Amino acid sequence: MQQQAVSEPAPFDPERLVGTLAEHQVRYLLAGVLAARLQGFPRIPETAEIVPARSAEDLDRLAGALRELDAKVHTANIPEGLTFDCTGKMLARGDSWSLATLAGRLNLEFFPDGTLGYHDLLLSAMGYDVFGTHLKAATLEDIIRSKKASDRPQDRQDVAVMREMMRQRRS
Repeated sequence: MQQQAVSEPAPFDPERLVGTLAEHQVRYLLAGVLAARLQGFPRIPETAEIVPARSAEDLDRLAGALRELDAKVHTANIPEGLTFDCTGKMLARGDSWSLATLAGRLNLEFFPDGTLGYHDLLLSAMGYDVFGTHLKAATLEDIIRSKKASDRPQDRQDVAVMREMMRQRRS
């Protein structure tokens, strides 16, 4: 019996991701390591984390972008992902989605740990011009708040580095 080759997930392509979200006018904030990277954090992200706005219209636009990116639910056992009904109504059913897309891995976090979601993070978000698109990203303070609430080993390491970055900026 011949073994079937497992497809590899697409490489991380933040330019394609940001461009597709912009084309579909998705309202979101960058969060996690990718947002921290814009602020000088040294770790290279392998996954994008976004915090989308959650109105029905916003979720429909997000679903359109995800369909264009051929989004599938990511699982450890099936790297290329599982197909799902990618609609705004389906996205509204979960608070987080781990996806495999043509632009690489994407985590949708409607309420990152320690936050109240999009509108909470938007209050202090920073604006950036990236790949010809203006976008908003969570501040280091808000990323730290979320990582402290998650309290995973990698998060604790990231928090230590981010706090040192902030300390150096103040001095």
